[in-house]
Amino acid sequence: MELKWLEDFLTLVDTRNFSRSAELRYTTQPAFSRRIKALEEWVGAPLFERSSHPIGLTDAGDQFRGIAEEVVRRLYQGREELRLATAGAAGTIKFAATHSLSLTFFPAWIGAIEDAGGVLNIRLDTGHAGACVQMLLKGRCHFMLSHTHPAVETGLDPRQFLSRAVGRDRLVPVTTPDADGRPADRLPGTAARPCRYLAYAETSAIGRAVTHMLRRRDGEAHLDRQFVSHLAAVLRTMAREGRGLAWVPQSQVEGDLAAGTLVRAGDPSWDLDVEIRLFRPAETLSATAEAFWTGIENRPSTGLDPQPEHGDAVTA
Repeated sequence: MELKWLEDFLTLVDTRNFSRSAELRYTTQPAFSRRIKALEEWVGAPLFERSSHPIGLTDAGDQFRGIAEEVVRRLYQGREELRLATAGAAGTIKFAATHSLSLTFFPAWIGAIEDAGGVLNIRLDTGHAGACVQMLLKGRCHFMLSHTHPAVETGLDPRQFLSRAVGRDRLVPVTTPDADGRPADRLPGTAARPCRYLAYAETSAIGRAVTHMLRRRDGEAHLDRQFVSHLAAVLRTMAREGRGLAWVPQSQVEGDLAAGTLVRAGDPSWDLDVEIRLFRPAETLSATAEAFWTGIENRPSTGLDPQPEHGDAVTA
């Protein structure tokens, strides 16, 4: 059995498509298919149901997924710890965080922790939510920081990963004011005059939360999607340029709202409360990472107080 077979398997689990998986693994589809078949022969059971579209996991494949994720993660974590030890950086704590949180939440949060317990040796890698999940799954970081909402799957098996709420935020729809100070785009809009909508890409965790909320409201909002990005900061800038409305973390737009450069595009029923959670593997991490986790165990989460439920604004 080869490590690349497990990586092939996990790639196919993510894409559910042989051609796309072969591209991601930099090989041809016939070679990729042979490696998946070789893994199935080694396991002694079919792992994928090939007759469905997209392909699905068999019961054996579903059971094997957790095993493969843990083996790959442990191997890469072990290799990274050895490399850090050799380089004299064994005490480094590695984080993955979404772009929005790395720019806004992380600096103040980690600064407050260091103020209480001393300066830490830290590495921070950023990406969209899906990329951060993959970093954690593959053992490239000790901790992952992401926005979460009960309606959005993280892709992390709770049997293999632990998490803790470390902050709260609220997604609010914002837009520029018109000449009279009213929202240039106001929810819910109408069929004749839909709101210009600045949307998150599907790779965004908070974007999936907004999409769920809009679906729950069953087409109540009339939106004309004109721009897509996975970065909240980009959507905020586009909204400030008068390009439409966007749901942006309140922590990022409080200054704009106070200055009047942005205004709310709807009443509070369109707000959406989200949590900021820190994720880690359930297995034992390095001594430094475990000490960090223990140190924040009783630390209260920071951010906005949850508001009473209205519409689909569910506290994460």
